[in-house]
Amino acid sequence: RGLSTVLYPEKNQSNSILIMTTDETTAEATTTTTEAPTTTTEAPQQPEELQLVPESVLRRKHDLDELKAKRAAQELENPRGNRKVFNPKVKRIRVIKPESFVAAATSRNNAKTRFNRVRKKGMQTRASNKEIVQEREVVVKGKDKGEETEVEKTIVKYAANSVGADVIFAIRIRNDRRTTIPPAVRKKLSMFRLRNVNEGVFVQYSERSRKNLQLLEPYIAYGILTKATISDLITRRGHGKVEGKRVPLMDNTIIETALGDDTGIICVEDLVEEIASPSSNFQKANNFLWPFHLTAPRTNFQKKTLGEVDGKDYGDRGETIDELIRQML
Repeated sequence: RGLSTVLYPEKNQSNSILIMTTDETTAEATTTTTEAPTTTTEAPQQPEELQLVPESVLRRKHDLDELKAKRAAQELENPRGNRKVFNPKVKRIRVIKPESFVAAATSRNNAKTRFNRVRKKGMQTRASNKEIVQEREVVVKGKDKGEETEVEKTIVKYAANSVGADVIFAIRIRNDRRTTIPPAVRKKLSMFRLRNVNEGVFVQYSERSRKNLQLLEPYIAYGILTKATISDLITRRGHGKVEGKRVPLMDNTIIETALGDDTGIICVEDLVEEIASPSSNFQKANNFLWPFHLTAPRTNFQKKTLGEVDGKDYGDRGETIDELIRQML
């Protein structure tokens, strides 16, 4: 009646036989698949080694779990919590007490009164027009003798003010709120490029600059730096003004490009020599230097603990400012 076709599988295929049967009257195809039994042998599983977790990690995880549970309990008690305060999308309302306005106005009026008095009458007896030389005791070296240490001290003379100096370094030490500083004082600070706290600049010391510095004494400290400190200051914290941008002095080519044609200053050593011993090119070299950004000599913790207040050591400090700048480098 009909024909039957048996198809055998090719190599690399499963053991199956496909049988197709065709009828003359009805064309039907039936498929029968037979699979050969397969036997697989599984390798015995080896027990996994447990990883040891440090005790500090476990304690930290335990503390975090406790903190999460505590916060979840607080969320159940007070669903809103501090969401209104710490949510960045919610505009916070700042409450300023009336006493703050009174204190700011009083400080601003006092600063304005002092500024006008010094501008008209000068410092009077609060500053000397002559160079003041004082003495202090300095530790030279110590010798170890068994369990005891012998310390040798000597007396050194130093200039207590900046009278007679060619160049001084001024640094802003107070960061009062804008509402407490009179506009005239802010204008003078901007003239010296001392717009932020812990910023310092070199100033050519003259009678005119001396009067302007005396107007700003409650906000700044200034004095004489040694050549070694000037070199460290320019080398470690020096930045130049290139096309209106603050650029670190990483290469002498920056200095040569900016000052080489006009002043002949081609390297850092020439710049240090010009600042330490000013000549006719001092103003160009000083304008090229960006105001120095220094670090605070004391931390907030030390100020609160030791009772140190901003602006304690202000005004003309003479040669003692060299130690302050060393701490702020």
